[in-house]
Order: sequence, then C-alpha cells, then structure tokens
Amino acid sequence: MALKMFQAFTRSLAQLIDRRIVAILLKVILLTILLFVLFGVAAYFGLVWLFAWLGWADGGFAAAAAAAIIAVLTGLLLFRIVAIFVLNIFSDDIVDAVERRYYPHRAESAKPPGYALGVRMGLASTLRALGYNILAAPLYVLLLVTGVGAPIAFFAVNAILLGRDLQDMVAARHVSDYRNLGAEWRLPKVQRFLLGLVAVLLLAIPFVNFLAPVLAAAMATHLVHGKKEDQRP
Repeated sequence: MALKMFQAFTRSLAQLIDRRIVAILLKVILLTILLFVLFGVAAYFGLVWLFAWLGWADGGFAAAAAAAIIAVLTGLLLFRIVAIFVLNIFSDDIVDAVERRYYPHRAESAKPPGYALGVRMGLASTLRALGYNILAAPLYVLLLVTGVGAPIAFFAVNAILLGRDLQDMVAARHVSDYRNLGAEWRLPKVQRFLLGLVAVLLLAIPFVNFLAPVLAAAMATHLVHGKKEDQRP
C-alpha cells in the first residue's frame, strides 16, 4: 500500500508540468482566489452598511481594514473547504487528463459528469466539511490543552472526509450514481484515509496548498484505477 501511495504521488507530481494540468491548475488557483476576494468585497460593503446604520458616517477606512482582516482569516480557516469546492468543478478535467495519459482504456469508456454535477458535489462536500467540523469543534477545544491533540483530530476528521471526496471525483466519471459505489470502485479504508491525509497536510502548507487540490485529484485517479487494474484477470 505504501508503494502504491508513493507511485501515485510521484506520478501526479511529475504530471504537474503537463500543459493541460497547468491550465487546470491556474483555473483552480484563480477561481479560489476570486472567491475569497468576492467574500472580502461583500464583507466591506456589509460593514459599510452596518457602520452607517450605527451612525458612523466615516467608517469607510475601518470597514476596509476589517474586511481585509476577515478575508485573510477566512482564507486561513476555510481554504481547504473552498479549494475542494473549486476542485470539484474542474475535477473531471483533471481526472480525464490523468486517465488519457496512464489509463486510456478507462478514459474512452468514461462518461464525463459535467460542471453541474461538479458544483453539486462541491456543495455537498462543503456542507459535510462544515457540519462534521462544527460537530467536532468541542473535541478540538478539549484537546487544546494537549498541545498537539487538536491539530491531530482536525487532520484526522478532514482526512476521512477528503479521502471520500477524492475517490468520488474519479468514480463519478464511470458510474451512474457515485453516492452508491460498488466495492470495485471503493478504495480500502486505510488507503482512502491516507489519501485524504496527504491532501489535508498539503493544503496546510503555504503556497503548496495551491497545488494540493490538483495533486490530490491526480493521486486519487491513480489509486482508484490502480485498484481496478489489479482486479483485472
């Protein structure tokens, strides 16, 4: 299993220089940044309205400063959620690029789910991430006293969620209902967790986190199809 994970990572890393992957990577990065910018702009106008309502006529500068701080903090706290939402929109393009290079017979039989399904999958992923992390918040707080317990719990929870999301991105091109996958399309639980853990750790590293979504989707493609290849007679 460790060898397969390493092979999936190195192959995915090598394909980052592929022109098609580079184009998709730029789309993911730009759209992710744009969403945070739009959030900051919305926060600015919301604060300007709030300050005016409170009777603070000269609150424009304060609103701009507060909006900038909110945008930065939101980026730090919610980058993983927003990046995976954006990734779902372009995931079919990434999986297709990997399949056409390494698994052409799978690419020929694939049925691209389209951007609409990608948006729905992204919204579902976002709601799951928010819901489970809110539920786990008391645990995070309790573990703060340990020094390392809270980050470990956070990474574990999100690795489980993200591993499933990445697996589903690949399977959605080949099955009619990705929510009810057969055993042949499901990664082993440990491998799925490790895939999610690699992705979550990469998303936590500044600058590398911009590459992480595409790299993780490519890794998932190798792992899912690698399993299918092993099952072929």
